[in-house]
Amino acid sequence: MTKKRKLHTAEFKLKAVLEVLKGAKTANELAGDLGVHPVVLSEWKKHFLESAAQVFEKPSNQYKQKNEEKEKAELYEQIGRLKMDLEWLKKKASLTQ
Repeated sequence: MTKKRKLHTAEFKLKAVLEVLKGAKTANELAGDLGVHPVVLSEWKKHFLESAAQVFEKPSNQYKQKNEEKEKAELYEQIGRLKMDLEWLKKKASLTQ
């Protein structure tokens, strides 16, 4: 019989990481109180610390990045359509000769 993984919400993870960073309890004590493994708690903390700088990034950078991704997707879609058109034209040209 396998044990199902617990799925925790982002809010739960954030509260847990903030408690660890406060330092009132050790990570092991807090992990026991929350019912998670200490390694999982340390992974959440590591991920939080790595991505915390993104909160303070300028919105223009995020907006610019999203626009670039959208434009790239549109261009790839257009390339796909043009390739299909080219193959269709090649096929039609070979049938008429």
